[in-house]
Order: sequence, then C-alpha cells, then structure tokens
Amino acid sequence: MGKKSEIKFNIELDENNVPENITWEAQDTDEKGNCDATMLSMWDSNEQNTMRVDLWTKDMTVDDMKLFVYQSILTMSDAFARATGENNHADELRQFAQDWGMKMEIIKPSEN
Repeated sequence: MGKKSEIKFNIELDENNVPENITWEAQDTDEKGNCDATMLSMWDSNEQNTMRVDLWTKDMTVDDMKLFVYQSILTMSDAFARATGENNHADELRQFAQDWGMKMEIIKPSEN
C-alpha cells in the first residue's frame, strides 16, 4: 500500500447551520490555517458526475467572493493544462476569467 495523506476541514456553524469559521490542516506539510471560503470538487467516474462542497463564512464579503471565484477559474485553467496538455483550451478559460474579471471590476484592463 502506498503513502496516505489527510487534509481536514473543520466547520463551525451558527444556530442556522451557516458557517462562522472554517479551519483546515494538511497532514503532510503540518500546515494549517483559517479561511473564509472553500470549494471542493470531487469526480465520481462511475456516475460521470462532479460532486461539490462549497462553503463560505457569513463574514465573506461579496467583493472577496468575486475575487475568490476569479482566482479559482484561473487555478482550474492551470490544473486543466497540467492534466490534459491542452494549453489552447486552458488559454480560452484564462481569457474568459480575464474578461469576466474586467466585467466584474475585479481587475483592470492593464492587469493580467
């Protein structure tokens, strides 16, 4: 059997089950910290479906959520390029993120 690694998320909820605090820790690196949002996607090859857990604290601002989604799209394009080698399609996703970021006023036209 190969090496195992664990990443833990702890979610503190209020009386309405809304996240108040999200903490995480990674076993291999002994890193840990707090975060205001997380998007975890898991691929089920049997069902050919993506399962997701999207959480954010009630303190997460709309502006921070916009930036989080923008940066997540850029990160997904990088992961797609590494996994498939289809850099041209990854570049299209990056361009979408840039266009969307400008429309949402997250970035300015001179930022890339």
